Amino acid sequence: MEFAAIFILIAVVFFLSLMIKIVPQQNAYIIERLGKYDRTIEAGFSIIIPFYERIAYRNSLKEMVLDIPPQICITKDNVQVNIDGVIFYRVIDPKSASYGVNNFEMAIIQLAQTTLRSEIGKLDLDRTFEEREKINNALIMALDAATQAWGVKVLRYEIKAIVPPKDVLDAMEKQMRAEREKRAHVLTSEGTRDSLINNAEGRKQELIKNSEAQKQRQINEAEGQAEAILAVAKATSEGIRLVAQSLSAQGGHEAASLKIAEEYVKQLGNMATNSNLMVVPANVSDPAAIVTTAFAALGKMTDRLTPTNK
Repeated sequence: MEFAAIFILIAVVFFLSLMIKIVPQQNAYIIERLGKYDRTIEAGFSIIIPFYERIAYRNSLKEMVLDIPPQICITKDNVQVNIDGVIFYRVIDPKSASYGVNNFEMAIIQLAQTTLRSEIGKLDLDRTFEEREKINNALIMALDAATQAWGVKVLRYEIKAIVPPKDVLDAMEKQMRAEREKRAHVLTSEGTRDSLINNAEGRKQELIKNSEAQKQRQINEAEGQAEAILAVAKATSEGIRLVAQSLSAQGGHEAASLKIAEEYVKQLGNMATNSNLMVVPANVSDPAAIVTTAFAALGKMTDRLTPTNK
């Protein structure tokens, strides 16, 4: 009796373990009843009827990474390149992912490889390196359109490596080296040209500045000389005017006579002591006659300088 109770207890526990199902987070189970799809259970506690219902498929709803094996593709200019990539996808409909295709991961890989060969065949070798983003977007659009029926969403596709043949790599390296040397020569020549232009411009500006400075110096000297001449002329004119006024004043004639006599005697003394040749006036013995002659000349000059009133 006790053995039968133990057997029944074990059977109940086993039956309950088959009945109770705990679905982990970000997972979905497909339940079939008598071989036919019945429902989809998601994360949490669920109960199924053993032997009448069963878990047919288990799908993860997390974003998955699928590696695309390397393959040889032929470019538009008939160059073979080895390309591999990686796909990021997520199951959005567990039922379609379970029943829409036999193995959706294998289907995605095959579709990605065929689409990649088609896209590479449209481009030259150089453009395959330049237009990776365009290739990635083209594959995403093609894969997304096909995988909608499979309940799968392709999120991203990335090309990991593009490897041309060794001889093509050598030719590309030589081409890049030649291009670098060409750019270096061009930059050197442009630098030399700019340097010559700058030097010539500097010399030109220097000559212009020197000529302007020389011009300004000559102008300043001419203005200075003109002002000096004008000042001398004004001083001479003022001196003559003052002499004329002094002569026309009372006692001016006598003062001038005395001054002329003094200068006469002084000059005779200088000529006698400082010159080997002495110039003696004809009437040297008569100073009064010399003074009279000097005053006659002075009077004529005064008459000319004094304005007459009509």
